[in-house]
Amino acid sequence: MSVNSGFFERVYQVVEKIPPGRVTSYGAIAKFLGSPQSARMVGWAMNASKGMDNIPAHRVVNRKGLLTGKNHFSGTNAMQLLLEEEGVEVRELQIQDFETIFWDPMRELNQNSCQDKDHQ
Repeated sequence: MSVNSGFFERVYQVVEKIPPGRVTSYGAIAKFLGSPQSARMVGWAMNASKGMDNIPAHRVVNRKGLLTGKNHFSGTNAMQLLLEEEGVEVRELQIQDFETIFWDPMRELNQNSCQDKDHQ
């Protein structure tokens, strides 16, 4: 088993929670996992998730909202098409209204865990 497999699994657990029509960045995931310098490793995890249908890797983009991972999808427009099917507008590989649809795991997942505690 790879040394990175534990980190990759943690990345996948976060990515699985990104709702349709929302996107996050490699760096936001790395920061949430307590390893803010590991954005590139998050990208490697996304590449390694090829064939894992439960991992919506198309929802992870760079910090500026660019589809930098598009080459890792079969077909050059597959990442864009998957996002557009979810209502995300993409022009010239750039997510439109990036700030509006950005899903920040630090805020979203911490908020959800607080709500979960309220219901216990």
